[in-house]
Amino acid sequence: MNEPIYKYMKPGLIHFMAYPATMKGEGPIVETVRKIVTDEYFSAIEITWIKDPEVRAQVKKMLDSSHMTVAYGGQPRLLTTGLNINDLNEEGRLKALQTLKDGIDEAYEMGAVGFAFLSGKYEENRKEEAYHALLKSTKELCGYAKSKGNMRVVLEIFDYDIDKKSLIGPATLAKRFAEDVRSEYDNFGLMVDLSHIPMIRETCEEAILPIKDYLVHAHMGNTVIKDPSCVAYGDTHPRFGFPNGENDVDELVEFLRVLLKVGYLNTENPPVLSFEVKPWGDEDPDIVIANAKRVLNLAWSRV
Repeated sequence: MNEPIYKYMKPGLIHFMAYPATMKGEGPIVETVRKIVTDEYFSAIEITWIKDPEVRAQVKKMLDSSHMTVAYGGQPRLLTTGLNINDLNEEGRLKALQTLKDGIDEAYEMGAVGFAFLSGKYEENRKEEAYHALLKSTKELCGYAKSKGNMRVVLEIFDYDIDKKSLIGPATLAKRFAEDVRSEYDNFGLMVDLSHIPMIRETCEEAILPIKDYLVHAHMGNTVIKDPSCVAYGDTHPRFGFPNGENDVDELVEFLRVLLKVGYLNTENPPVLSFEVKPWGDEDPDIVIANAKRVLNLAWSRV
């Protein structure tokens, strides 16, 4: 592709993955957000909970000055606490629902355009029950978000049997779920992540084409799933080119081509396409981020 990347997308970075010390809503949040908002490569940033109101205010001020699109990832509110939004125990489901509602409040406070979350673990013999619990929770989240503004609620598609073992799931189930939610709420959509596609054992076309009408957000990343004994096995989002990794330049080229094919990447309303990369071990986060930018630049030149 000879045209500028920014004509078709808003390259973004997931702050709390690139700087995982901030994932629990604490740590060096202000200084690491500043690194991203002062990097002109990025047009978007994805943040998560920030527990200290004073720190939130500092970050909010930077974001307001940055001319960046802001999205909010509610996933850490579930993954770091063990809460499950499709918990068949009603008390557990309501606790998960409440933390995500709190996240929606915070997302509005920070000026986010979208709020993302993930489905929880499930038992195969009670899968349909879990599905309806998720549907009930998601509709309540969509209604809550709609009552406060026009922020989009987004379910990210995860693996169903390797690491997160989330209910949603393969593309066919994701499509069914999106159809069910959209029948009542137009502020709902799906997110696809390149790093999760190999974990679901789908190709880019198999993962994206069925859900193209509901696709509102996308992530770029890598995963290691060749063997459980491999370093960084599972949903750990190592850098591109990581040993035994599934995704590098060629796979990102294919991902971009399919996103262009379905119209997700477009010149009328360029969407957010964010890196979800995480330093492994003692790797320098800033080098991992530079790696990702180089990979995207090279992949874009080959699309």
